Amino acid sequence: MDKNNPLLCDPDSGICEIPTAKNEFEKSAVKASDKSVRILYFTDPICSSCWGIEPQLRKLKLEYGEHLKIEYHMGGLLPDWKYNSGGISKPSDVAHHWDEVSAHYNMPIDGDVWLEDPLDSSFPPSIAFKAAQMQDETKAIVFLRILREMVFLEKKNITKWEHMKTAAEKSDLDVDVLKNNYENDAEKLFRADLNLAAKMGVRGFPSVFIMNEEGAQEFVYGFKPYSLFENAFAKIFPKIKKATYEKTWNFLFSKYPTLTTREFAELMELSIQEGESQLEKLNVEEKIVKFDTKNGPLWKVI
Repeated sequence: MDKNNPLLCDPDSGICEIPTAKNEFEKSAVKASDKSVRILYFTDPICSSCWGIEPQLRKLKLEYGEHLKIEYHMGGLLPDWKYNSGGISKPSDVAHHWDEVSAHYNMPIDGDVWLEDPLDSSFPPSIAFKAAQMQDETKAIVFLRILREMVFLEKKNITKWEHMKTAAEKSDLDVDVLKNNYENDAEKLFRADLNLAAKMGVRGFPSVFIMNEEGAQEFVYGFKPYSLFENAFAKIFPKIKKATYEKTWNFLFSKYPTLTTREFAELMELSIQEGESQLEKLNVEEKIVKFDTKNGPLWKVI
């Protein structure tokens, strides 16, 4: 398989890399604003490594949320299929790879979407996310999460408006406003994200820039353990103390209505086996429901 294809994320490095981009990362003059710590997160709706770091990001928000502001920027992982060559020339070539990285990240991903209803680009859902941001930043992040669940778990082609509309409804966005912004101004914002990514030397995803008020920066590239994010915080803002949060199932599901097994286990600070056992028990007690996929379940509040 051609490793130059951005959808072939390297499981060892945890990076979905754009083959034409260069690694020219330099310290930016961008600084934190109303929060002590500002995070610029470059991602893509169909980046499997970005799906892999959802547990880390969710824990960051629980422990450091009062100090940080996370800005989501789209990176344009898959413009189209024209540049692909070698072993990767069509979407179906990606299916097996997604099944493999699912096991590596211990996050459910069903690669069969590339066999059943393949995407021809990641640009449409990226533009839709920018349209959602124009309405409401918080709802936009929920919208992005739902899009990811759709493509990774439900095998839905999220370039189609019908699925974007459903995600908008579930995230309580105004669908008509979203559609109008999607068809008009949102693409300009998406192009601005691509320009910012180029300026900051982003060549793959996830790319996370952590910066303080003085402009000091740490760069976390690819799928990395939670401890690496904590170390980055400690380097540039040693006075920050993480908050404690309630490690109970009902608290976590009140914050995040859907959780994978790994997300639940990491947020509860349990092993995968312990987390799975608790979730199965809650399912039997009809406190949560289980949505099965071939590579693992998603758990939802009733």
